[in-house]
Amino acid sequence: MGRDGRHRHTGHDRARRLREAAAEVFGWDALSPEQLTAMEWVLEGEDTLVVMPTGSGKSAVYQVPAVLLSGPVVVVSPLLALQRDQIAGLPDDAGAPGAVAVNSDLGAAETEAAWQAVGRGEARLVYLSPEQLAKDEVVERLAGTCPALFVVDEAQCVSSWGHDFRPDYLRLEQAVRRLGRPPVLALTATAAPPVRREIAERLGMREPRVLVTGFDRPNIRLEVRHFVDDEDRRRTVVERAAAEPKPGIVYAATRKDSEYYARELAALGLAAESYHAGLRAAERSRIHDAFLSGAADVVVATSAFGMGIDKEDVRFVVHAALPGSLDAYYQEVGRCGRDGRPALAVLHYRPQDTGMQSFFAGRAPSRDTLAEVAEAVHGHRDDPADLADLRRRAGLSRNRVTAAVNLLQEAEAVTVGERGEVFPVPGVSAHRATERAVEAKEAHRRTERTRVDMARAFAETSGCRRRFLLGYFGEEYPAPCGNCDRCEEEGAEDTAGERPAHPDAAAYAVGSQVRHERWGDGTVLSEDQDRITVLFDHAGYHTLSLEALADRENLLTVVGPPGDEQPA
Repeated sequence: MGRDGRHRHTGHDRARRLREAAAEVFGWDALSPEQLTAMEWVLEGEDTLVVMPTGSGKSAVYQVPAVLLSGPVVVVSPLLALQRDQIAGLPDDAGAPGAVAVNSDLGAAETEAAWQAVGRGEARLVYLSPEQLAKDEVVERLAGTCPALFVVDEAQCVSSWGHDFRPDYLRLEQAVRRLGRPPVLALTATAAPPVRREIAERLGMREPRVLVTGFDRPNIRLEVRHFVDDEDRRRTVVERAAAEPKPGIVYAATRKDSEYYARELAALGLAAESYHAGLRAAERSRIHDAFLSGAADVVVATSAFGMGIDKEDVRFVVHAALPGSLDAYYQEVGRCGRDGRPALAVLHYRPQDTGMQSFFAGRAPSRDTLAEVAEAVHGHRDDPADLADLRRRAGLSRNRVTAAVNLLQEAEAVTVGERGEVFPVPGVSAHRATERAVEAKEAHRRTERTRVDMARAFAETSGCRRRFLLGYFGEEYPAPCGNCDRCEEEGAEDTAGERPAHPDAAAYAVGSQVRHERWGDGTVLSEDQDRITVLFDHAGYHTLSLEALADRENLLTVVGPPGDEQPA
């Protein structure tokens, strides 16, 4: 029996039906063992968290079960272009699951037609942004269709981006409850063990089954170029992007830089486009389509471009400056070499880059915004307001109010009801609620700064870059990799491979739960002979010397063994 009390098929029967659906409907002769395992969990009605590298077929994990489930599948997808690509990629076969996207691009008639298709069972997949699920009318229409599965694509947004980029991602648990609590499937390519736990907690997942396939993309060469002079770096970025096999992507730190590099590459005769969030939607769509069709050689973009890009033959990803985190870096470099052929990821680094990235990483609601929202909540304790009411009463934008309520809720200064009403916590004044939220904001800012520090450490490491990168995500990797600039330097692999491990290294196994005197609880992500990297729940990433730990006996204690989340 499943959690909903319905009879379930045997494991053998489920696997057979899934393979048949994959072959007959989608034309896939085989499913990977990881895909099939996750699909079986989904069909069994289990909450499931899947971590697979970019290009490994995560979407299939819900697309194939959609043919067999009893109701529609809700897919939360962050970008309209991504939703469009996922729908366009579905087969035209009569037995294929129909799909619609409900978004702000649709007119009233188109929106109604989409809902009618879902109601008639013609559309089995319903794609929405998290912002759509913040609307009462959308949730009510969905609830009436009795969804069989709730999918959160790019689920890392729940953790790493939720506070500053897409605050509505942090309100998805409430939407799940209002839809009757269907099973939840979370999909991501980047999630270290602590981030996986946070995703499960924020989505309200119940004892989720967790499948992790590993993060390595061995065909991608990792390289970092160091610069003192910015003009020298700019010239090198243009020359490298022009020289490498096409197509490729250049990531720039600002809109202005993306336009500069695109002009320089176009002046060399390349079909180069600049892509950023400041462009009109129609222009972004044009560039997106030009890249997918091969009409554009290079897209120079801010981080707004690329999430979910379904293009196998991207040959290079060039970073013109340090990314804000290794999470973002891994997502972006993962867009090249999806066909398994050799590809290049090269980062052009100046130490001065980290100041700008730290500034961007620290965005969050101001103290004044938090105070206004807290006062609005307390001013209507007898007539609780939802987010829409709070926006009107505080006179603030939807994103600012949503982000503020997220922080107030995390700081245990407000609670949110079943239908989104925001209640003050008894005994916590509006002033104290504001102070608690400010403390939570500062904790996030410290964590984001440590992410910048880890990106800088990756750029400056003298050891194997692949080992460093995979260690950031909690995956052990024996250096040398033989496909990064450090390992190819004379003598680098001898240094990395022969330096003796510290005698205390075994005590801090990867995945161990630890507690620091100052920074509190954390998880060991990687060990590198004489040091370990720990992600602390409230203090972010820190690299600790094992020698220093040995001199301070109680500085860091192991409080739990590695978790039971294992690669499939």
